[in-house]
Amino acid sequence: MITTCVIGGAGFIGRIVVGELLRRGDRSVVVVGREDEAQHLAPTVRYIQHPPNTTTERLIETLGAVDEVIDLAYATVPGTSFQNPVNDILVNLPEAVRLFEQAAKLPLRKFVWVSSGGTVYGPADVMPLNEDHPTNPISPYGITKLAIEKYAHMYYHMNKLPVVCVRPANAFGEGQRVYAGQGFVGTAIASLLDGRTIDIFGTEGTVRDYLHLRDMASGIVAALVDGQPGEIYNIGSGEGHSNRQVVNLLLPLARAQGITPQIRILPERPFDVKMNVLDISKIYNHTGWKPCQSFAEALRQTWDWYVKNYTRVPADK
Repeated sequence: MITTCVIGGAGFIGRIVVGELLRRGDRSVVVVGREDEAQHLAPTVRYIQHPPNTTTERLIETLGAVDEVIDLAYATVPGTSFQNPVNDILVNLPEAVRLFEQAAKLPLRKFVWVSSGGTVYGPADVMPLNEDHPTNPISPYGITKLAIEKYAHMYYHMNKLPVVCVRPANAFGEGQRVYAGQGFVGTAIASLLDGRTIDIFGTEGTVRDYLHLRDMASGIVAALVDGQPGEIYNIGSGEGHSNRQVVNLLLPLARAQGITPQIRILPERPFDVKMNVLDISKIYNHTGWKPCQSFAEALRQTWDWYVKNYTRVPADK
């Protein structure tokens, strides 16, 4: 039985990654988090709380008892990175480098670090974006993610850390936080249910590669199981949808609930990458992974979950 440590395994994507690992039946799972979140996990999962600035000794003790690692933890989102670029570096980069440094001393089978396919590339030269496309991020979040990737590959080349970097597309699905500066699908659904205006920047908005969190989780696990150390893999759908297209798919669902949509078109923002669609042929060729759900099917499923489970917040709050 292989023991897999999932750092950030109690979060939005992490819980589904843990479930995917448990379904395989060949792995036990240890989850590391900053807060007491064990209640969100299956009883067979061992939960270890590592507050920020955990001692190196405790980190070594945890990593020394596992065979492989998936690191999903990250302290900021793209929106907050613009508000405080220096903080984005300080709360993410030192901790990631320290983790690589300690992991490189251990006989790990694999270490998967989760980067960002939506931000590290920056403006596109061609579409879809493959892993060899130039990386010129235009957000502090993307710059820090890319810097951590570079450190990961330094430890791969210098210390033989068996690291695999994955660049996921825009995840969406049941339970995603809304109004958090990340996650257009969840925020658009919540805005419809709350009677708030949906803002679209530009006539169509930006084009993004959206992937349901279950497909995202299975892609991350595929990179863990069959990905090659030292490689980078895009994890996405290979298809792009504009903000306007997403809203248009939601409108009939909203009207069926008696909701009158409110949409506002605003000027384009200079920090928005206009188009980001990922080429996923490399991860398919190396692992056989590809998404299982269509975007429309997964969007309808997500809408149904929010209708049943979301606690509505009136627009005047």
